[in-house]
This record gives sequence, C-alpha cells and structure tokens, in this order.
Amino acid sequence: MSNALWNPTVVGEIPLSHRLAMAPLTRSRATPEGVPTELNAEYYAQRASHALIITEGTQPSADGQGYPTTPGIYTAEHIAGWRKVTDAVHKVDGRVVIQLMHVGRISHPDNTPHHRQPVAPSAIKPSGVMFTANGPQEMPVPRELSAEEIAATVNDFRHAAAAAISAGADGVEIHGANGYLVNQFLFPSANQRTDQYGGSLDNRVRFAVEVATAVADEIGAGRTGIRISPGNPFQVNGLAESDPHELYPHLLHALAPLNLAYLHIAHGGDEELLHTLRKLWPTTLLLNRAGADIATRAKDIEDGLADVITVGSMALANPDLVERVRADAPLNTPDPATFYGGGAVGYTDYPTYAA
Repeated sequence: MSNALWNPTVVGEIPLSHRLAMAPLTRSRATPEGVPTELNAEYYAQRASHALIITEGTQPSADGQGYPTTPGIYTAEHIAGWRKVTDAVHKVDGRVVIQLMHVGRISHPDNTPHHRQPVAPSAIKPSGVMFTANGPQEMPVPRELSAEEIAATVNDFRHAAAAAISAGADGVEIHGANGYLVNQFLFPSANQRTDQYGGSLDNRVRFAVEVATAVADEIGAGRTGIRISPGNPFQVNGLAESDPHELYPHLLHALAPLNLAYLHIAHGGDEELLHTLRKLWPTTLLLNRAGADIATRAKDIEDGLADVITVGSMALANPDLVERVRADAPLNTPDPATFYGGGAVGYTDYPTYAA
C-alpha cells in the first residue's frame, strides 16, 4: 500500500491525519421529523478513524427532502440532533462535514413534511419510482421554481450551512451530483428555462455557483466543499448529461475563484475528463472511484490525481476500515438489504476485525 495514503494533509481549514475518508451514504435512520438520534451518533463515531466523515445527504429545507427518514439541518431540533453526532465523532478525534442535499424533483409528496409537489428547474417529470410509506410510487411532475424561489432556495442552503456549524460540524459539502437539484440545473434534460438560469453554460452553472458563494460567505470557503458526478449514471432518473466535457470545466472555472476547501468527484469512468478536472481545480480534490479496491484508489494519490480518496460501502460495512487497511486484514461484506431504513442491524452491528 502506498505510504502517500497515510500522509497528513489540510483540506481548507480542516486538518486530516491521513487521506482515507468516508463518502456520503444515505441510510434513512433519522426520526420521521428528520432529527438524528443516538443511534446515528453511534454509527458515525464508530467510523471516526476515517480521515474525514462526509455525512449522508441532509435536506436544507422541507422542499429539499426526497426520501423517508432522512435527516434535516434547518430547525433547532435538527441542530440538537446533529450535535449528538458531531460531539460523538469529535470525542474520538474524528472530523465530520454535513452534506447538504436538496433533491429537487427526485421526491414524492408522501415523503415531505408539507406534502407539496416537488420543485425543480423545470416541470419535467423524472423517470423511476420513489419508495414511500405507501410503497413504491411514480415521482410526479415537479413544479418549476420561480426566480424568487430560486433566490430563497439559495438562502436555504446558506441557513443550513450556518445550522451545520452551529451543530458542531467541521464544514459542509454541497451535493451537486447524482441527479439532485444542483445537478438538475446543469443540463437541458432537466432544465429548459429561458431566464438567467437556463440555456447557456453560464446560465446553467449559475445556481451551483450562487449556492457555493452563499455557503462560503456564511461559513468560510475553507469549510465548504462541493460534490459532482461527471458521467455517473447513479440515480440520474432521466437526467442526460449532454455536454460533460464542456459543462464541467466551465463549472470549475466559475467555482475556482471561490477557493473552496475541496472538490469531491464521484467518478463515472471518463478518465480523460477526470484528468482535465484535476488540472483545472486549484485546491484539494477528493476522489470516489466506486468499485475499485483500496490499492487502486491509493495509487490516485501517489499519481497526483487525488489528494484524498473516499469510500462508501466499504466504510458502511467496516467501522474499523482504516485499521483493517493498515493491517491488510480482510473486509466485511456489506448487506444491501439493510442499507436503507431500520435500526441497528446492518448499521451499527458490523463487527470490527479485533472482535
């Protein structure tokens, strides 16, 4: 294993003791009101030996919720719940950032506290179904956001970022990937607006840049990251990336002056584009090469393609993944049947190697 994986680094204002981080993973185990619990705190604290924990996607508003029992970060109750998590992680010397995820059109009224129609850049129905308490249902046609509502949504991200810091988080990650709201603004397959948020590349990246600017202004650029997923088919629900080789470099050019703490890339397999984005990005780059083993991912650090690597299901199934990798020990196998919802089973009961 490359020694580069274990070198300390600093991501914006966040010091890391090594470079193996935990990627965001939806687990749907908050209360129905979106409040994290002691069980969530236990789960994240178990994994605090990762250099950095990026939490599951967390809605910045009632409109931002897509799935049942996902956490929020916009009320006093949410802040108190997340404080249990951050205190537990910090107690064992971990670092944690909260991912802000507004799902946009990837939702259903049954899953939101106000039961309203989902919102999106344009009134274009996503493909696929959404799991709800009443079983799988087709996602409805979303309501197009007005320009005034877009400004209010940007402010929701700002407010949620401030709430995350109040809850003790070391920073936040803006979810700009996987077909959710920020991602939906980027491509004409979901965005057919004719105002300043649609049409040209400048207009389509505008929302992402406004969100990143608002968050960085609120909590500091050194505590703000953003995630993108160029070429990643996961959960796109009809979102076709028509011009990724033009769009993503354009987006990075627009974001670069903000001097954000990091860019997190969920790699979709386009190596040429990945190398282009690495050259364009001026600060730390986190890379999630899903499906690859740790040795392959660590080589990306050695080669200068990534500064930090993130892992998803391996971290889910191995609370002591860092210790296992250091010892070249075998890994637990994740159980997909327990990924979403439920209690401790498949959540906090994966054994450590020592056990």
